[in-house]
Amino acid sequence: MTVEEAVRAHAGDAAAGDGPEGRDTGVGRDDGRVRASPGGAAATVASGRAAQELGLRRGEFELAVHLGLITVVAAPGAGRPRVHEREIARLRERPGFPDDLAERVRTVGTADGAALLGIAPARFTRLARAGCVSPVTFYLNRYRAVVWLYLADELAAFAAREPDLLAGRTPPGMRTMLEAGDDRRARNWRSQRIDRLLNRTRDPWARAAVEASALDSAHLAEVVEDPYERAYLVRVRPEPVFGRPGSVAARETLGELMLADDPDEILWRRINLTLELDRAREDRPAPHPGDDPGPGRTPAPAPTPRATPPQPPPAAGPTPASPTSSAPQPPPLPSSPAGDVPSRVPEVSAKGLLARLRRRRRGDR
Repeated sequence: MTVEEAVRAHAGDAAAGDGPEGRDTGVGRDDGRVRASPGGAAATVASGRAAQELGLRRGEFELAVHLGLITVVAAPGAGRPRVHEREIARLRERPGFPDDLAERVRTVGTADGAALLGIAPARFTRLARAGCVSPVTFYLNRYRAVVWLYLADELAAFAAREPDLLAGRTPPGMRTMLEAGDDRRARNWRSQRIDRLLNRTRDPWARAAVEASALDSAHLAEVVEDPYERAYLVRVRPEPVFGRPGSVAARETLGELMLADDPDEILWRRINLTLELDRAREDRPAPHPGDDPGPGRTPAPAPTPRATPPQPPPAAGPTPASPTSSAPQPPPLPSSPAGDVPSRVPEVSAKGLLARLRRRRRGDR
Protein backbone atom coordinates (compact mmCIF):
# COMPACT_ATOMS: atom_id res chain seq x y z
CA MET A 1 0.00 0.00 0.00
CA THR A 2 1.40 3.37 -1.03
CA VAL A 3 1.01 6.55 0.98
CA GLU A 4 -1.69 7.79 -1.43
CA GLU A 5 -3.70 4.60 -0.95
CA ALA A 6 -3.20 4.77 2.79
CA VAL A 7 -4.41 8.38 2.91
CA ARG A 8 -7.51 7.50 0.84
CA ALA A 9 -8.25 4.52 3.10
CA HIS A 10 -7.92 6.65 6.22
CA ALA A 11 -10.16 9.35 4.77
CA GLY A 12 -12.78 6.75 3.92
CA ASP A 13 -12.75 5.38 7.47
CA ALA A 14 -13.10 8.86 8.93
CA ALA A 15 -16.06 9.64 6.65
CA ALA A 16 -17.76 6.38 7.59
CA GLY A 17 -17.44 7.29 11.28
CA ASP A 18 -16.73 3.75 12.38
CA GLY A 19 -16.65 3.62 16.16
CA PRO A 20 -16.72 0.74 18.58
CA GLU A 21 -20.54 0.79 18.83
CA GLY A 22 -22.62 -1.74 16.91
CA ARG A 23 -25.57 -4.10 16.96
CA ASP A 24 -26.03 -6.83 19.54
CA THR A 25 -26.80 -10.02 17.63
CA GLY A 26 -25.91 -13.65 17.98
CA VAL A 27 -23.39 -15.85 16.22
CA GLY A 28 -24.42 -19.10 14.57
CA ARG A 29 -21.43 -21.15 15.72
CA ASP A 30 -21.08 -22.66 19.17
CA ASP A 31 -17.63 -24.35 19.22
CA GLY A 32 -15.73 -23.66 22.44
CA ARG A 33 -18.41 -21.38 23.83
CA VAL A 34 -19.86 -20.90 27.28
CA ARG A 35 -23.60 -20.79 26.77
CA ALA A 36 -25.87 -18.17 28.29
CA SER A 37 -27.14 -18.98 31.75
CA PRO A 38 -30.88 -19.04 32.54
CA GLY A 39 -30.39 -15.79 34.47
CA GLY A 40 -29.67 -13.91 31.24
CA ALA A 41 -25.85 -13.73 31.15
CA ALA A 42 -24.58 -13.56 27.57
CA ALA A 43 -22.58 -16.44 26.13
CA THR A 44 -18.83 -15.93 25.83
CA VAL A 45 -15.96 -17.54 23.95
CA ALA A 46 -12.29 -17.89 24.80
CA SER A 47 -9.92 -15.22 23.50
CA GLY A 48 -8.15 -17.73 21.25
CA ARG A 49 -11.43 -18.79 19.64
CA ALA A 50 -12.45 -15.14 19.23
CA ALA A 51 -9.15 -14.33 17.49
CA GLN A 52 -9.70 -17.20 15.04
CA GLU A 53 -13.23 -16.10 14.20
CA LEU A 54 -12.07 -12.52 13.68
CA GLY A 55 -9.14 -13.57 11.48
CA LEU A 56 -6.48 -12.12 13.81
CA ARG A 57 -3.23 -13.51 15.12
CA ARG A 58 -2.69 -13.56 18.86
CA GLY A 59 -0.59 -10.39 18.95
CA GLU A 60 -3.06 -8.56 16.69
CA PHE A 61 -5.98 -9.61 18.88
CA GLU A 62 -4.26 -8.41 22.07
CA LEU A 63 -3.40 -5.11 20.39
CA ALA A 64 -7.02 -4.69 19.28
CA VAL A 65 -8.15 -5.16 22.87
CA HIS A 66 -5.52 -2.65 24.07
CA LEU A 67 -6.73 -0.11 21.50
CA GLY A 68 -10.35 -0.57 22.55
CA LEU A 69 -11.46 -2.09 19.25
CA ILE A 70 -12.61 -5.33 20.93
CA THR A 71 -14.39 -5.47 24.28
CA VAL A 72 -13.52 -8.34 26.59
CA VAL A 73 -14.90 -9.48 29.93
CA ALA A 74 -13.05 -10.89 32.90
CA ALA A 75 -13.11 -14.65 33.20
CA PRO A 76 -14.08 -16.27 36.51
CA GLY A 77 -11.17 -17.42 38.61
CA ALA A 78 -8.70 -14.86 37.20
CA GLY A 79 -8.47 -16.72 33.88
CA ARG A 80 -7.77 -15.24 30.46
CA PRO A 81 -10.35 -12.68 29.28
CA ARG A 82 -13.32 -13.86 27.24
CA VAL A 83 -15.37 -12.23 24.49
CA HIS A 84 -19.14 -12.02 24.20
CA GLU A 85 -20.71 -13.63 21.15
CA ARG A 86 -22.53 -10.42 20.37
CA GLU A 87 -19.17 -8.58 20.25
CA ILE A 88 -17.87 -11.03 17.66
CA ALA A 89 -21.10 -10.66 15.70
CA ARG A 90 -20.78 -6.87 15.74
CA LEU A 91 -17.26 -6.99 14.34
CA ARG A 92 -18.05 -9.62 11.73
CA GLU A 93 -20.98 -7.59 10.40
CA ARG A 94 -18.93 -4.46 9.85
CA PRO A 95 -18.31 -3.46 6.22
CA GLY A 96 -14.97 -4.67 4.96
CA PHE A 97 -14.56 -7.48 7.49
CA PRO A 98 -12.04 -9.07 7.98
CA ASP A 99 -9.56 -6.94 6.04
CA ASP A 100 -10.65 -3.68 7.65
CA LEU A 101 -10.11 -4.97 11.21
CA ALA A 102 -6.74 -6.50 10.33
CA GLU A 103 -5.62 -3.23 8.74
CA ARG A 104 -6.55 -1.23 11.85
CA VAL A 105 -4.19 -3.31 14.00
CA ARG A 106 -1.41 -3.71 11.44
CA THR A 107 1.92 -2.51 12.82
CA VAL A 108 5.12 -1.64 10.99
CA GLY A 109 8.68 -0.98 12.02
CA THR A 110 11.01 1.75 10.85
CA ALA A 111 11.79 0.27 7.41
CA ASP A 112 8.18 -0.61 6.54
CA GLY A 113 6.90 2.64 7.99
CA ALA A 114 9.32 4.63 5.87
CA ALA A 115 8.25 2.69 2.79
CA LEU A 116 4.60 3.36 3.61
CA LEU A 117 5.24 7.11 3.81
CA GLY A 118 7.60 7.12 0.82
CA ILE A 119 10.55 8.54 2.75
CA ALA A 120 13.98 7.28 3.80
CA PRO A 121 14.29 5.27 7.03
CA ALA A 122 16.61 7.93 8.48
CA ARG A 123 13.96 10.62 7.98
CA PHE A 124 11.32 8.37 9.51
CA THR A 125 13.52 7.88 12.59
CA ARG A 126 13.95 11.64 12.95
CA LEU A 127 10.20 12.17 12.73
CA ALA A 128 9.63 9.50 15.38
CA ARG A 129 12.30 10.91 17.71
CA ALA A 130 10.75 14.35 17.36
CA GLY A 131 7.36 12.98 18.42
CA CYS A 132 5.59 13.39 15.09
CA VAL A 133 4.55 9.73 15.13
CA SER A 134 4.06 7.65 18.26
CA PRO A 135 4.84 3.95 18.72
CA VAL A 136 2.03 1.73 19.91
CA THR A 137 4.11 -1.21 21.13
CA PHE A 138 7.61 -2.67 21.04
CA TYR A 139 9.58 -5.88 21.18
CA LEU A 140 13.15 -6.87 21.99
CA ASN A 141 15.40 -8.15 19.25
CA ARG A 142 18.12 -10.77 19.70
CA TYR A 143 20.43 -8.12 21.15
CA ARG A 144 17.75 -7.05 23.66
CA ALA A 145 17.39 -3.69 21.97
CA VAL A 146 13.97 -2.03 21.86
CA VAL A 147 12.32 -2.14 18.44
CA TRP A 148 9.38 0.27 18.22
CA LEU A 149 6.28 -0.56 16.18
CA TYR A 150 3.77 1.91 14.77
CA LEU A 151 0.18 1.60 13.63
CA ALA A 152 0.00 1.79 9.86
CA ASP A 153 -3.37 3.53 10.19
CA GLU A 154 -1.82 6.31 12.32
CA LEU A 155 1.05 6.76 9.86
CA ALA A 156 -1.49 7.25 7.08
CA ALA A 157 -3.28 9.86 9.19
CA PHE A 158 0.02 11.65 9.81
CA ALA A 159 0.80 11.69 6.08
CA ALA A 160 -2.57 13.26 5.37
CA ARG A 161 -2.18 15.79 8.18
CA GLU A 162 1.48 16.85 7.72
CA PRO A 163 2.52 16.33 4.11
CA ASP A 164 5.15 19.09 4.34
CA LEU A 165 7.19 17.09 6.85
CA LEU A 166 7.64 14.23 4.40
CA ALA A 167 9.81 16.25 2.03
CA GLY A 168 12.11 19.25 2.10
CA ARG A 169 14.24 20.55 4.92
CA THR A 170 13.57 19.73 8.55
CA PRO A 171 12.00 22.67 10.44
CA PRO A 172 14.58 24.60 12.52
CA GLY A 173 12.88 23.89 15.84
CA MET A 174 12.76 20.17 15.19
CA ARG A 175 16.36 20.17 13.98
CA THR A 176 17.52 21.93 17.17
CA MET A 177 15.67 19.43 19.34
CA LEU A 178 17.15 16.45 17.49
CA GLU A 179 20.66 17.88 17.67
CA ALA A 180 20.24 18.19 21.45
CA GLY A 181 19.62 14.42 21.61
CA ASP A 182 15.90 14.45 22.41
CA ASP A 183 13.97 11.23 21.79
CA ARG A 184 10.24 11.29 22.50
CA ARG A 185 9.36 7.76 21.38
CA ALA A 186 9.24 6.28 24.88
CA ARG A 187 7.46 9.35 26.27
CA ASN A 188 4.76 9.22 23.60
CA TRP A 189 4.33 5.49 24.13
CA ARG A 190 3.87 6.08 27.87
CA SER A 191 1.39 8.88 27.28
CA GLN A 192 -0.79 6.83 24.95
CA ARG A 193 -0.64 3.81 27.24
CA ILE A 194 -1.71 5.86 30.29
CA ASP A 195 -4.52 7.56 28.37
CA ARG A 196 -5.93 4.23 27.21
CA LEU A 197 -5.81 2.80 30.73
CA LEU A 198 -7.57 5.88 32.11
CA ASN A 199 -10.27 5.62 29.46
CA ARG A 200 -11.33 2.19 30.74
CA THR A 201 -10.79 2.88 34.46
CA ARG A 202 -13.53 4.42 36.60
CA ASP A 203 -12.38 3.78 40.17
CA PRO A 204 -10.67 6.96 41.48
CA TRP A 205 -7.94 5.07 43.33
CA ALA A 206 -7.21 2.93 40.27
CA ARG A 207 -6.96 6.09 38.15
CA ALA A 208 -4.50 7.54 40.65
CA ALA A 209 -2.54 4.30 40.49
CA VAL A 210 -2.26 4.62 36.70
CA GLU A 211 -0.73 8.08 37.09
CA ALA A 212 1.54 6.83 39.87
CA SER A 213 2.92 4.07 37.64
CA ALA A 214 4.94 6.67 35.71
CA LEU A 215 6.86 7.87 38.80
CA ASP A 216 9.75 6.17 40.54
CA SER A 217 9.69 5.47 44.28
CA ALA A 218 11.42 8.71 45.24
CA HIS A 219 9.03 10.99 43.36
CA LEU A 220 6.05 8.91 44.46
CA ALA A 221 7.02 9.27 48.14
CA GLU A 222 7.20 13.05 47.74
CA VAL A 223 3.68 13.24 46.31
CA VAL A 224 2.09 10.49 48.45
CA GLU A 225 3.55 10.81 51.94
CA ASP A 226 1.30 8.20 53.57
CA PRO A 227 2.96 4.75 53.15
CA TYR A 228 -0.43 3.02 53.41
CA GLU A 229 -1.73 5.07 50.50
CA ARG A 230 1.34 4.16 48.45
CA ALA A 231 0.81 0.48 49.22
CA TYR A 232 -2.86 0.78 48.27
CA LEU A 233 -1.94 2.37 44.93
CA VAL A 234 0.22 -0.65 44.14
CA ARG A 235 -2.61 -3.04 45.06
CA VAL A 236 -5.27 -1.40 42.88
CA ARG A 237 -3.05 -0.57 39.90
CA PRO A 238 -4.69 -1.88 36.71
CA GLU A 239 -2.66 -4.57 34.99
CA PRO A 240 -2.54 -5.23 31.23
CA VAL A 241 -5.52 -7.26 30.05
CA PHE A 242 -3.37 -10.21 29.01
CA GLY A 243 -0.76 -9.85 31.74
CA ARG A 244 2.83 -8.72 31.59
CA PRO A 245 5.46 -10.04 29.14
CA GLY A 246 6.61 -13.56 29.83
CA SER A 247 10.38 -13.12 29.56
CA VAL A 248 12.38 -11.54 32.35
CA ALA A 249 14.17 -9.19 29.94
CA ALA A 250 10.88 -7.94 28.51
CA ARG A 251 9.43 -7.33 31.99
CA GLU A 252 12.53 -5.41 33.05
CA THR A 253 12.42 -3.32 29.87
CA LEU A 254 8.73 -2.62 30.36
CA GLY A 255 9.37 -1.48 33.92
CA GLU A 256 12.08 0.93 32.75
CA LEU A 257 10.04 2.34 29.87
CA MET A 258 7.03 2.98 32.11
CA LEU A 259 8.93 5.51 34.26
CA ALA A 260 9.00 9.16 33.23
CA ASP A 261 12.57 10.39 32.78
CA ASP A 262 12.19 13.96 31.50
CA PRO A 263 11.83 16.77 34.10
CA ASP A 264 8.76 18.35 32.52
CA GLU A 265 7.11 14.95 32.05
CA ILE A 266 7.80 14.09 35.70
CA LEU A 267 6.26 17.39 36.77
CA TRP A 268 3.22 16.75 34.59
CA ARG A 269 2.69 13.29 36.08
CA ARG A 270 3.10 14.61 39.63
CA ILE A 271 0.42 17.25 39.00
CA ASN A 272 -1.96 14.70 37.49
CA LEU A 273 -1.36 12.30 40.39
CA THR A 274 -2.10 15.05 42.91
CA LEU A 275 -5.41 15.83 41.21
CA GLU A 276 -6.41 12.17 41.02
CA LEU A 277 -5.46 11.67 44.66
CA ASP A 278 -7.72 14.51 45.75
CA ARG A 279 -10.65 12.85 43.96
CA ALA A 280 -9.78 9.45 45.40
CA ARG A 281 -9.57 10.73 48.98
CA GLU A 282 -12.94 12.42 48.60
CA ASP A 283 -14.41 9.11 47.44
CA ARG A 284 -12.96 6.98 50.26
CA PRO A 285 -9.81 6.81 52.37
CA ALA A 286 -7.13 4.23 51.74
CA PRO A 287 -7.41 1.29 54.13
CA HIS A 288 -5.09 1.18 57.13
CA PRO A 289 -4.29 -1.76 59.38
CA GLY A 290 -7.13 -2.37 61.81
CA ASP A 291 -9.75 -0.53 59.74
CA ASP A 292 -13.19 -2.08 59.47
CA PRO A 293 -13.79 -2.21 55.71
CA GLY A 294 -17.17 -0.85 54.82
CA PRO A 295 -19.10 -0.99 51.56
CA GLY A 296 -16.87 -0.30 48.57
CA ARG A 297 -13.62 -0.53 50.54
CA THR A 298 -10.91 -3.10 50.13
CA PRO A 299 -10.10 -4.84 53.41
CA ALA A 300 -6.54 -4.70 54.62
CA PRO A 301 -4.73 -8.04 54.52
CA ALA A 302 -4.96 -9.97 57.76
CA PRO A 303 -1.70 -10.21 59.70
CA THR A 304 0.10 -13.51 59.38
CA PRO A 305 -0.11 -15.36 62.73
CA ARG A 306 3.19 -16.16 64.34
CA ALA A 307 4.07 -19.79 64.69
CA THR A 308 3.91 -21.06 68.27
CA PRO A 309 7.36 -22.29 69.34
CA PRO A 310 7.41 -26.02 70.07
CA GLN A 311 7.19 -26.86 73.76
CA PRO A 312 9.76 -29.26 75.27
CA PRO A 313 8.41 -32.75 75.97
CA PRO A 314 7.48 -33.41 79.61
CA ALA A 315 10.16 -35.08 81.67
CA ALA A 316 9.73 -38.74 82.52
CA GLY A 317 8.29 -39.37 85.95
CA PRO A 318 5.04 -39.14 87.87
CA THR A 319 2.48 -36.66 86.60
CA PRO A 320 2.35 -33.59 88.85
CA ALA A 321 -0.81 -32.98 90.75
CA SER A 322 -3.28 -30.51 89.32
CA PRO A 323 -3.90 -27.19 91.12
CA THR A 324 -7.33 -28.42 92.26
CA SER A 325 -5.93 -31.58 93.78
CA SER A 326 -6.35 -32.09 97.52
CA ALA A 327 -2.73 -33.20 97.93
CA PRO A 328 -0.73 -30.96 100.28
CA GLN A 329 1.29 -28.29 98.52
CA PRO A 330 4.92 -27.62 99.45
CA PRO A 331 5.48 -24.51 101.52
CA PRO A 332 6.46 -21.42 99.50
CA LEU A 333 10.09 -20.47 99.38
CA PRO A 334 11.06 -17.46 101.45
CA SER A 335 11.18 -14.35 99.32
CA SER A 336 14.58 -12.83 98.83
CA PRO A 337 15.22 -9.21 99.64
CA ALA A 338 14.63 -6.66 96.93
CA GLY A 339 17.42 -6.69 94.41
CA ASP A 340 18.80 -10.10 95.57
CA VAL A 341 18.36 -12.73 92.88
CA PRO A 342 19.55 -16.25 93.64
CA SER A 343 22.49 -16.87 91.38
CA ARG A 344 22.42 -20.67 91.60
CA VAL A 345 19.82 -23.38 92.11
CA PRO A 346 20.92 -26.24 94.43
CA GLU A 347 21.79 -29.31 92.40
CA VAL A 348 21.56 -32.97 93.39
CA SER A 349 24.93 -34.38 94.38
CA ALA A 350 26.35 -36.64 91.69
CA LYS A 351 27.96 -38.94 94.35
CA GLY A 352 24.62 -39.44 96.17
CA LEU A 353 22.88 -40.36 92.90
CA LEU A 354 25.56 -42.96 92.04
CA ALA A 355 25.33 -44.49 95.54
CA ARG A 356 21.54 -44.95 95.23
CA LEU A 357 21.97 -46.61 91.80
CA ARG A 358 24.55 -49.06 93.24
CA ARG A 359 22.24 -50.01 96.15
CA ARG A 360 19.32 -50.58 93.71
CA ARG A 361 21.46 -52.94 91.57
CA ARG A 362 22.53 -54.96 94.63
CA GLY A 363 18.90 -55.35 95.68
CA ASP A 364 17.97 -56.63 92.17
CA ARG A 365 20.60 -59.37 92.46
